[in-house]
Amino acid sequence: MSAVLQDAPAGHRLPGPDEIAAMDRDGYLVVRGFFDPAETAELLRWTEALQHAPEEKGRHWVYHEDSLTEPGAKVIQRIENFCPFHEGFDRIVRNSALAAWTGALMGGPVVLFKEKINFKMPGGPGFKAHQDQQAGWSRYAPLFVTAMVTLDPATLENGCLEMVPGRHREGLIGEEWKPLEEGAMDYIPVPTAPGDVIFFDSYAPHASKPNFTDRPRRILYLTYNLASDGDHRARYYAEKFASFPPDIERDGSRDYVFRV
Repeated sequence: MSAVLQDAPAGHRLPGPDEIAAMDRDGYLVVRGFFDPAETAELLRWTEALQHAPEEKGRHWVYHEDSLTEPGAKVIQRIENFCPFHEGFDRIVRNSALAAWTGALMGGPVVLFKEKINFKMPGGPGFKAHQDQQAGWSRYAPLFVTAMVTLDPATLENGCLEMVPGRHREGLIGEEWKPLEEGAMDYIPVPTAPGDVIFFDSYAPHASKPNFTDRPRRILYLTYNLASDGDHRARYYAEKFASFPPDIERDGSRDYVFRV
């Protein structure tokens, strides 16, 4: 199993040799208490402000999904592309300990590739097993690392992240744009508390189950690549907008399908 390392406060230092080695071995690293309670509460306030802000064309991207528990109801699924419209998030995402840690784990300075908030509201579906690199990311850079920042308790009951240690070393296991085969690997649930961070690389297989509790499971997913591989954020979002725009920007005559 992956080592779970608990030095705190992690956000005020850089990863140590054992943590870098654990990331290399397992493809992911769990860091408890990366953000203190006050910092975590601020991130949650910012998240709620975005959640309740009016959906407008040309602003942050909001997506909804069908509820599993309320037939016909839609619940917010995620928000993406919010850094240009929120100074606080932009500062934390680009210029804080998150980028410094990711750079140390990757071996050089990093740039932001994409940012999203997964909400997984009560009744929200899970995510099928996949590798992030399967979503066509190789045309941008050969490797990415995502920092998953826990805002609400992520538990077995509400669909915490599930990982498979060591399989990142095999490269692309599945086909691009297709979830991984169900039951092909043994996934380990990784419950996390508010303020915890999981760093995982883009070849690390992961999944999560639905949320059948009565409370949301809100989590930040912030993805970086080495600066030496180029800054591809603008291109990525332009291409995603063309194929899978936010709900408010969609053409009612087209069907849009999320794949991985």
